[in-house]
Amino acid sequence: MTKLVGISGSLRAGSYNSALLRAAVALAPEGVEFTIGTIRGIPVYDGDVETKDGIPATVTALKNLIAGADGVLLVTPEYNNSIPGAFKNAIDWTTRPSSDIARVWRGRPVATIGASPGNFGTILSQDAWLPVLRTLGTKAWFGGRLMVSRAEDVFDADGNLNDDALRERLRKFVAGFAEFAGENAG
Repeated sequence: MTKLVGISGSLRAGSYNSALLRAAVALAPEGVEFTIGTIRGIPVYDGDVETKDGIPATVTALKNLIAGADGVLLVTPEYNNSIPGAFKNAIDWTTRPSSDIARVWRGRPVATIGASPGNFGTILSQDAWLPVLRTLGTKAWFGGRLMVSRAEDVFDADGNLNDDALRERLRKFVAGFAEFAGENAG
């Protein structure tokens, strides 16, 4: 059984990226356990808070979820041509203390996808994750690329994916990443 964790980088209830993650989970192939993690409730990183109070429970839960997975799918919005601050902040918290980076991230297969109402999908945000993933020592998967442009055209008002061509692309992406994660886990 290959275990994947997906994390949406958006906090919005009606997020296209959260909808894309739910669709990815629904399309996971047989033999894949696909869990959704969350950045909700993770405070802004402050080294003084870490020193005084330790690692927040929300961070510990996310770190343990990632550490127990064979692969991690980052479903990233794009804000001002880059990574959303709340998403990057959550990932930064998972590297605290720094001695825990190896347990949580080193050698872990990671892929990125994203959805945007704009014309270019989330290409710049996905590209901006690459130096972060390299620094953490992950195994980035380059076997597929998925950027959803004009997301309002492919999701209905309830956040359901209603585009058959995109559904098939997403299914192939998830299957490819799951295979890569299963082969490269641990």
